[in-house]
Amino acid sequence: MGLFNTLVAYIAPIFLITSPVTSYGDQIRAIHKTRTSRGFSLDTPLIMLLASILRCFYWLGADFDITLLYQSILMIVVQLTLLKVALDNRPSEAEKMAPFAAATAGAAAHKRPYSFWQWRAQQPYWSFLAYFTAATAVLQVLFGGSGLFVDLVGYVALGIEAALPLPQVLANQRRRSCAGFRMSVMASWILGDVMKMMYFLQNDNVGFQFKACAAVQMCLDAGLGVQFLCFGNGPAADDVNGALREKELVL
Repeated sequence: MGLFNTLVAYIAPIFLITSPVTSYGDQIRAIHKTRTSRGFSLDTPLIMLLASILRCFYWLGADFDITLLYQSILMIVVQLTLLKVALDNRPSEAEKMAPFAAATAGAAAHKRPYSFWQWRAQQPYWSFLAYFTAATAVLQVLFGGSGLFVDLVGYVALGIEAALPLPQVLANQRRRSCAGFRMSVMASWILGDVMKMMYFLQNDNVGFQFKACAAVQMCLDAGLGVQFLCFGNGPAADDVNGALREKELVL
């Protein structure tokens, strides 16, 4: 048991800090190599960027384990890179995808109010993130001394992070396929869940918010694993149906 605790104490922090690179490096490489982000949910970088930015401000008030702060900073860098690569390699207008799910053949993509996070130009994405960070910084200056505000920021940050797998789960379910989502990402998420839970349970300097977030994420990631078993990583159902219709027209 002592050896196990020692391994968790020394290996888990290293794993957590480097997890942004190990989790999303392969996804970035795959999008860059294939020159398309079709099937990849743009909400993934949105969720992780908002959660990581808020976690950095949360650390200013809660002073939780510094390992998690380093992880948040590296996550911001990785997610900004992933967002840039995904935006540079978006599908053409003809095969435009909605962040929560690819559009079904012959149907318009799901629209959000003001086309939030569905903009075709790249500038609005960076402007939103800059305004969000600035607004959070102002609130931190004004209310950072309030324990209630600090706790609220923590719950919001970790609540957003807990919902990370949800957009991809919904996208896979609507398309009846896991195409475009790397199995390496899912595997790293599940492994990360296990490592996080072990580290959080062993560390007294980690609050309840982190443990609750990790538990919710583990359940959603398990759902992704079930989808991989049920749907596989082949073409989406709408893509197959569209190809069949085109073949019928040719014949």
